[in-house]
Amino acid sequence: MNLSKSIDFLLENAGPVIRYRLRKEILCNLGKTEEENLLGQVYQTPYFILLQSYVKPNGYIGSGAHSLGKWRDAILHETPLQDGEAAARLLSYYAIPKTHPIVANFVAAMRDEDTLRKEFSYIPPEVERHRNRFRGMRSAFSLMLYIYGMQAMLGYGDDECVVPIQTVALEAFGSILPLSSLDDITKTRQSKTHYNYPYIGEDTFFPSQYHLEILAYTETWRTQESIRTMADAINHYNAILHGTNPIHVRIGSKHYVPCPLNMHNSPIRPFRADTLDNITYRRLLTEIAMLGVGDRVGIIKDSIMNIENAMGGDGILKMRFDLPHNKRYSPRKIEFPTPYSDVRLEADYKRKYAVECDLTFWAVQFLHLCGICH
Repeated sequence: MNLSKSIDFLLENAGPVIRYRLRKEILCNLGKTEEENLLGQVYQTPYFILLQSYVKPNGYIGSGAHSLGKWRDAILHETPLQDGEAAARLLSYYAIPKTHPIVANFVAAMRDEDTLRKEFSYIPPEVERHRNRFRGMRSAFSLMLYIYGMQAMLGYGDDECVVPIQTVALEAFGSILPLSSLDDITKTRQSKTHYNYPYIGEDTFFPSQYHLEILAYTETWRTQESIRTMADAINHYNAILHGTNPIHVRIGSKHYVPCPLNMHNSPIRPFRADTLDNITYRRLLTEIAMLGVGDRVGIIKDSIMNIENAMGGDGILKMRFDLPHNKRYSPRKIEFPTPYSDVRLEADYKRKYAVECDLTFWAVQFLHLCGICH
């Protein structure tokens, strides 16, 4: 597919984040001076400036990670960006270099035991999360799984201290292959609580969005065999799931909602211009493509075809936001990066073509990751 019109459209209309990422990651035509100039523009974007105001002297950003924004009527986060994970996502989505002091110091803070303990001691639930931070890494409910995912997104996921979690993530996906349904690993709760979902044990392997992100943003795990395992596992995940399959993970005597690979453990759907499937729709497909699985994954193959069909003669990707069932998940509602939102790179959606630039960059990026020439 010839993406020259799409690229010309982005270079002419997109903001600095998209232009920087397009030229750095896809066109690979940035000289040192041009890169410095574009990065300088990225550093002047409103959310990056806001993020800087949340950086603490110890290097940590905001409070907690994937944490409560409110506790007993007290507002803990001025904006969602004050949450550590949201900050990590913005830095990653904006492709801030890992050598930038904000990024390097943030990762160093996550790896310092005293700092981490302090940052998760501001309310009682966070103290408990820190104390149990290594529990549930296999089963998708673990503070350290979030912390490792943040480090991977920031470019530090192939460091020796993080590499072991890649093995856990691979095993979580490989564990899907022998299953005929989730009934093979879930247990029935005996209580009569309102949300009386089936549950898995904390040491039961089960893939989550954080296992996926850890693998999507790292390289050490990649062999032809492991990439093939990932492709087979994702295909099998879709084959054995029908509808929604909400589950809990039991840690100690408590039951928690894990972070599923897809919402409510439902099948992952390919991209369609007339359907917004869930709140992390494009992000999930992108991270699967980042694994290097290509069209060996059925939903990736279908998404490639659907994107190519949806790109207009002008090279711009448009989606049907006017349809009633799409209003709930419309990217026009995205403001801050959170665990529960898609990726947004344009700062001002009131600006002409801003939404179209975000969608079109995603299409170009996705096709590039899948090996489609531009």
